[in-house]
Amino acid sequence: MKNWIQRRHIVFLVLLIPLLFFQGVSPHIGYAESSLTITSHQNGDRLPVDVVRISGSYSAVKNIEVIIDAKTVNKAQLVPNSSESGEWFYDLDTNEIDGSVEIVLKGTSTITRYSTWSEPLLLEVDNNKANTPKVMIQDPKTDTSITKNTKVTVTASGKNDIEAVYIRVNGGEWTLTKKNSDIYTYHLVTLSERDKTYSIEAKAMDSLGNIGLSQTVYVRTGNGRSVDTTPEKQDRAMWIWENASYNLIYNEGSRKVLDAFAKDTTTFNQDAITTLYLGVDRYYGVDMLEDERERVRNFISWAHQKGYKVHALIAGGTKPPHFGAFDRYHEIALREVENIINYNLSSRSEEQFDGVNIDIEPYIASQFKTEKPSLQIQYLNLLEKMMDLKRVSDSSLSMGAAIPNWYDSSPYAENITWGPNLNDGERETKWLSEHIQDILDYISIMDYRDFAEGSNGIIERALDEIEYAVTINKPNSVVIGVETKDIADGGDPELISFREEGRTYMEQELDKVYATMNSSPSFGGIALHHYDTLRYLPSEWSDDGVFWEPPLDTEAPTQVDRQPKALPTSYQSIFIDYGRAYDNGEVEHYAIYRGLTPDFTPDESNLAGESRGLSYVDEGLLADTTYYYKVAAVDVNGNIGPVSAVASATTNQSSLKPLKVEEASIIYSNGKAEVTITVSDLKTGLPVKSNLSGRFEFVSGKVVNGTTNDQGQITFTSETLGTHSGKIGFKINAITAAGYYWASSKDVSYDLQTTWAFERMSESEDAYIRSDSYGDINYGDSPILEVKGLEESFQSYDRKAYIQFSSDPSSLDNLARVTLKFYVDRGISDSEVSSVPLSIYGAVNQEWNEENITWNSQPDSLTFSKVGEVGVSAKGWYQIDLTEWASSLENVHSLTFRLSDDALMDRLVPIQSKENTNAPTLEIRK
Repeated sequence: MKNWIQRRHIVFLVLLIPLLFFQGVSPHIGYAESSLTITSHQNGDRLPVDVVRISGSYSAVKNIEVIIDAKTVNKAQLVPNSSESGEWFYDLDTNEIDGSVEIVLKGTSTITRYSTWSEPLLLEVDNNKANTPKVMIQDPKTDTSITKNTKVTVTASGKNDIEAVYIRVNGGEWTLTKKNSDIYTYHLVTLSERDKTYSIEAKAMDSLGNIGLSQTVYVRTGNGRSVDTTPEKQDRAMWIWENASYNLIYNEGSRKVLDAFAKDTTTFNQDAITTLYLGVDRYYGVDMLEDERERVRNFISWAHQKGYKVHALIAGGTKPPHFGAFDRYHEIALREVENIINYNLSSRSEEQFDGVNIDIEPYIASQFKTEKPSLQIQYLNLLEKMMDLKRVSDSSLSMGAAIPNWYDSSPYAENITWGPNLNDGERETKWLSEHIQDILDYISIMDYRDFAEGSNGIIERALDEIEYAVTINKPNSVVIGVETKDIADGGDPELISFREEGRTYMEQELDKVYATMNSSPSFGGIALHHYDTLRYLPSEWSDDGVFWEPPLDTEAPTQVDRQPKALPTSYQSIFIDYGRAYDNGEVEHYAIYRGLTPDFTPDESNLAGESRGLSYVDEGLLADTTYYYKVAAVDVNGNIGPVSAVASATTNQSSLKPLKVEEASIIYSNGKAEVTITVSDLKTGLPVKSNLSGRFEFVSGKVVNGTTNDQGQITFTSETLGTHSGKIGFKINAITAAGYYWASSKDVSYDLQTTWAFERMSESEDAYIRSDSYGDINYGDSPILEVKGLEESFQSYDRKAYIQFSSDPSSLDNLARVTLKFYVDRGISDSEVSSVPLSIYGAVNQEWNEENITWNSQPDSLTFSKVGEVGVSAKGWYQIDLTEWASSLENVHSLTFRLSDDALMDRLVPIQSKENTNAPTLEIRK
């Protein structure tokens, strides 16, 4: 018995390790390390005002980007010395930089598929021409009262002469101040001393045209504007990022599509969407809250008339967003909140945002783990400052943050000691999630799982936050977010998204969430991530799958309002950008066509790619080659707009040789998909031994990689697919070989997608039985069929599963193949037992039912014959071919299968029953 207990401890630890991955933690278990280093400069180096080459090395990293001062993200140029490592460089133009500049590299690990980061590098540039003036409002102070006549004083300084200082009140016109020595003044006259709140902003312009902005000062007359902080339910909410949100403010037709989608409750038996998290970050040089306020007012007014609430969705104001959590970038992140508050103060009530959703995710940074609790505390300080802006501006905005579902369980989120810095309050040691709930009005949990129930499901992962909100009396303050994005290219497991399962299954799981959570006063609803992926999530991935249909129209979009420009970014890539097109519906994407002559005719044969945004990077090109591009907008109904003028660029030179995909095919067979790819030298046609990585798509998100054989060929196989019908595809992500680069534009034309459909027989009965003292207990309503075998000396532990399929006698005639499939709920392997060989026995026309079968009343074992074994180790679908056995049967009204562990491996095998999501099935092909 002691060994029995020890083995269970081992099983627990084995099962625990994968959970670390789901919490954003990547334990190192013997992998080679991915690395990104900057070697050309050291911290504190002073750069000349010129174009300066920054360089370094990489290993086991792809898609390397150079982040400059959390403002711009740029592609690094690579000089590989092998398929996995090499040198990188980026030419930094310092003509627009003055002062400290932080450089950080980001790439994607080819080992884990998570992000890999370099250490930050802090450099100095002394450049008067790019100096930004510093400007500050000295008086009045923020959070104070003013009278009808108030003198505003401002200071401004910089390396260059200050040309002018301006003041803006409540988002009005910028007004010139008067200079008196080193002080700039403005006489503010309010209309009356009624209860009202004002925002005061200042900006300074120097003699070279550089502009600096102050932080906003908030003051009030009387008692200030009235504040209503009553929390409201957000069910359902939906994230809308900038690719779609800027369409909504620029293109009124996009609103018709959004409204039809959000209000549709019939296509998938879904709930209506009532709250919009609208992305308001800067997009292709435009800041909608500053540059397009009238358009934003028009959209929000429309949304309110249609019955929607609108929350401004912000992501720190930095690139990438999580940088906003660092003290160094708090001012940028806080300005995002100021912009929203100031926009509201300048707008009528029906034009104002109802809330703010803050999507800053500090755990992405390595310091979240390596320097705990420093970054956690910096993040909490930022949230406190944001809430203080709400307080001093007398704002009624409902302020919330998107947080992962493990801020109440991960070791990197526990025992965080923090207390208010701006208001009274004691320092307390709590879970990070609890501090956040204390500070903010609400949270949107990124409760990213593709199943509702169970110990790692959506419901269980949100319960602590739900219960804590009740204890601190914050009703409607916990919103549960779910994912629909395709995440297989990243390092996260497929179970965090409903992408593979489809919309029908997702809605069924969300109904379970509602059934559990609706009784809690703190439950604020469900939020869906996100609009662009949700619209294209079918009911299921198969030929029978149903997609959401937008309002029908036949009118094509306009031509882009700025003709495209093309710029080479490497020896095999060109960057193309262009203006916006407009439509009476939604402009879904832009089609980018590529030719080798300026007069080429755009069509499907020369479609380089599609982009949801206003730019596109065309990769896989030949070196030292001129390409020509034309762009056309395509709406949600597939109408194609007029083609743009032509733009051209020539790729850089390279000594690397191009390789291509020579052949590619995919088939579905025996419950799995198999893809075969052949790689060859573009010029000689000879096979190239190379490393290839990719992933399956649609019903599968499995990521694979490997090395081709001497014939340049490689084959990948998907996991077992438990559906009787489906659609699967494959996407090649990268091909690398020493001395080569992948010229994907020269690949042979291929279509790596296939579908299948079989007749399926569903269970009529299933149950498990248990021995000895449990011999008279019935387990027919259990969602899990338990199978376990032990030596006779251990009584009461044996379990067997029975599964029955009712059948028409003719259903087994003329068989080509019969397959029994069942789903194992979790992995069972450990250091002592790698797998359990399940013995499967079959019998015909057995009389039993799941409501009363027990160990002591089970069918006679002598009527069963063994049909085979299946080795079970990991979670997932398993199958066994029953064709030979079933073909000999006659006059069959029912088939019963008994599953047992005859090898006595002492491991519980949990199989999902028909009361669960993935019930056993009998798949028949004729």
